[in-house]
Amino acid sequence: MNKLLKIEELAMFCLGIFLFSQLHFAWWWFALLLLTPDIGMIGYLINPKIGAFTYNLLHHRAVAISVYLSGIYFGNSILQLAGVIMFAHSSMDRILGFGLKYPDSFTHTHLEKIGK
Repeated sequence: MNKLLKIEELAMFCLGIFLFSQLHFAWWWFALLLLTPDIGMIGYLINPKIGAFTYNLLHHRAVAISVYLSGIYFGNSILQLAGVIMFAHSSMDRILGFGLKYPDSFTHTHLEKIGK
């Protein structure tokens, strides 16, 4: 089942690449921005509960889709770009086994425990 989920996440990552290709940005923007959602880890400097909230906010695909669709609605390509980057990054993380965080520990995710 784990391989099947990773294949599904790979398909979603490819969807993120496709959506990016529909925007009018140079490809280096995708590479440069792909890791920016990890800025949500800064919340862990305060405590695990806030860290989980800030991390999950920037890694939740419903948030990413909402940002992207807001960009379409308002005709704002920067919002569309942010949504695509969040979406693709979340899928990439899940391929690597990093899921949404529980508030007790950074290593406790909805997919598995990191660092088994």
